[in-house]
Amino acid sequence: MTNKFYAPGEARAAQVSGLFAKIAPRYDLINDLQSFGLHRYWKRRLVRLAGARPGLRALDLCCGTGDVTFALARAGVETVGLDFSEPMLAVARRRSATAASAADSKGEGRNDPVFLQGDAQEVPYPDASFDVVTISYGLRNLADFDRGLREMYRLMRPGGRLLVLDFGKPNNAVWRSCYFAYLRHVVPWLGWALCGDRDTHGYILESLLHYAAQAGVARKMRELGLEEVQVINLMGGMMSINVGVRPR
Repeated sequence: MTNKFYAPGEARAAQVSGLFAKIAPRYDLINDLQSFGLHRYWKRRLVRLAGARPGLRALDLCCGTGDVTFALARAGVETVGLDFSEPMLAVARRRSATAASAADSKGEGRNDPVFLQGDAQEVPYPDASFDVVTISYGLRNLADFDRGLREMYRLMRPGGRLLVLDFGKPNNAVWRSCYFAYLRHVVPWLGWALCGDRDTHGYILESLLHYAAQAGVARKMRELGLEEVQVINLMGGMMSINVGVRPR
């Protein structure tokens, strides 16, 4: 396969930046359509696995329009969302302003997340700054997969949790073939219908084919020294959540 938004190595960042600038206005709608709304359930499960509660501090990398960032904040966590795409962050900040206005009008308390533009491979925070570090549908897009995980590990406090939600590769060959056929033929049509370009969502399969997926992420977590490493397969491995804990 070839996709104009996919490039290996250091050229990756510029291509992915162009992709997300193009899809930002319709990103949330397409997520609902291509996952039949299930991505909302997967993200809620990620937040539960994070052990989100008041008193913790979390970093949501590649936060996009902020779904996971907002969910962590609603659980009482002091949360920072970081993404390198300003168009995606613009959507997140509009959502944050709308939620803040609604809370103020009802006299409710607020725990507004902070949104920052930045590189997930070089985060501007010192070592051991966060109790929880999450990344959803972003690790697959980094120029250097290993570097991204090392940076996440650096930012975790002892006892902290690292969580990765992303597309997976099912072990069952028949199920994997059906899933890849859906990504190859149906999802690009959504990109064409809503963004005017099949490659915007044809990119998903292209990037997944080059991605280590849940087994590779778990292996790297163990190499980094994380403990209690888990792989939670969703829908037979079509999606997955990787979890690891930094030793105390």
